[in-house]
Amino acid sequence: MPRSRPRTQLRSGCPLNVSVEILGDRWSLLIIRDMMLRGFRSYTQFLDSYERIATNILAHRLKKMERYGIIATQQDPLDGRKLIYTLTEKGMDLAPVLTEMVLWTAAHEEHQNPELIRLIKKDKQKFLASVRQRWLENSSPRD
Repeated sequence: MPRSRPRTQLRSGCPLNVSVEILGDRWSLLIIRDMMLRGFRSYTQFLDSYERIATNILAHRLKKMERYGIIATQQDPLDGRKLIYTLTEKGMDLAPVLTEMVLWTAAHEEHQNPELIRLIKKDKQKFLASVRQRWLENSSPRD
């Protein structure tokens, strides 16, 4: 599959650098988390997340992730003025990465979601399969 890249100049071609330039801000990762784990699909849902992202930052991050092919947009069939955001396959491929970040935090920092940690530790592959299954079920617009 060809890899498309937006017209932005990367600091280097190092794979870690590329991933950091695409995903290296907190908001992109939290938006992906909300899509992956909470099923968020609308601009309003992202704004209402408890981290309280500013509207201008949210708009910028959504556009950036769409340019990089991490998310896709479709018009809401119930309201053509609104967009529905979905993770692409490329976006879903981040599930193991985010899962490892969660486990790293659980091992080294304080956190407030022991149930999530328990689910992941009990059976990581089952957890990832359930995340992917929810994505498959919710990847088309709701009628």
